Amino acid sequence: MLSVTPEIQPNPLIDRAYAFADLSGYSFKDRCLIRAADLAFYLTIKLIGSTVKFEVEGWENWEAASSNEHIPIYTFWHHTIFLSIYFWQRRRIVVMTSQSFDGEYIARFIQRFGEGAARGSSTRGATGAMVEMVRLMRAGCPTAFTIDGPKGPRCIAKLGSVLLAKKTGNPVLPFTIAAKNFWEIKSSWDRTQVPRPFTRARVFIAAPIYVASETDGDALEAKRIELQSVLDGLEERAEKWRANL
Repeated sequence: MLSVTPEIQPNPLIDRAYAFADLSGYSFKDRCLIRAADLAFYLTIKLIGSTVKFEVEGWENWEAASSNEHIPIYTFWHHTIFLSIYFWQRRRIVVMTSQSFDGEYIARFIQRFGEGAARGSSTRGATGAMVEMVRLMRAGCPTAFTIDGPKGPRCIAKLGSVLLAKKTGNPVLPFTIAAKNFWEIKSSWDRTQVPRPFTRARVFIAAPIYVASETDGDALEAKRIELQSVLDGLEERAEKWRANL
């Protein structure tokens, strides 16, 4: 079921995505906090994730999204980020992160799992990161979006992955991961789910969504609505699976 990590040629832009950023612009205190948060999240995800028993529904959709020289744009809700990072590790998937204190420690623990971070520039922000993701996909890197992030509204799809699909010709691959037993962080905007050790989890992967390069205006919004509907349907399937256990 698991495939070989895609071969990617040396490239300074690619090297930047998979390397820890320079922290010299932060205070000594913030540098220490970033490193501590990075390690704490990495170890927590690694230790708990290693005990979870995964099963997959819809792997043929991943295969379809990866055929004909295409690369998936993994797209999922922010509250499933814990298990998503663990399940898809070592695939060199590039995720958009902000140039901020929170964005830096998130980028670091993602990179420890063999993934990459697109930060853009300090002046261009998310726009610069999107440009970076387009270039990285053209260089052969898969990408991912927590499509209701970084701050919500919860479970409302934004345009990010649809726009990237339009610009690169690669398909959006919607998925969700449901744990049978989990803790919910109710104080967080997305009510992040943290799986309990040794629980079962099921990965639900939907059919890829393609976006033509000429798609604009209402047609682009229709694709976002289609993505919203697919992700909502995955969540319904996940809830039914959990309820029937």
